Amino acid sequence: MRLARAIHFDESDMNVFHSPARTGEWCISGGFEFSDWSEADLSGKARQAFSNGWLGIETFGRVTFVAVTQIEPHEFDALAAALAQHFVDMYGAPSVEAATPVATEELQHMADLCEGQQPNTVLTVARELTDAGVKEAFRMIEPQEAGLEQFAIHGSLDDEPHQH
Repeated sequence: MRLARAIHFDESDMNVFHSPARTGEWCISGGFEFSDWSEADLSGKARQAFSNGWLGIETFGRVTFVAVTQIEPHEFDALAAALAQHFVDMYGAPSVEAATPVATEELQHMADLCEGQQPNTVLTVARELTDAGVKEAFRMIEPQEAGLEQFAIHGSLDDEPHQH
């Protein structure tokens, strides 16, 4: 099974999202977060998260690019549990047990997007608000197009942005 992890080609996500996802964390589309949004909610960093942010399942921050990679079944199950807990904590789901099927469905949607893609394929998401609700479109960028080898050794987890 495949899922996708957050990747950063530069520091821009640190500036454009209220809460940027951590490099390497597992991600899903996370469009559910915007299900009750209107045009009035779409400004500044919130607009950026809505327009093209994937949702990290560890930090619940946003990221512009994700890369397809293999996930083990036990990792998938742990993500479903974490996401179900998030639904309880943030969205008032009655229990983790009640939220787990919805969390699993969100993860499966992401797995379906990643299925058949080469490892390291980069994915982007674009959202728009329509009369029918949130519309998502996905783009796949082949590994050789993305030039991942240029970025695989770029930076480290110790490079934290300095606070001024």
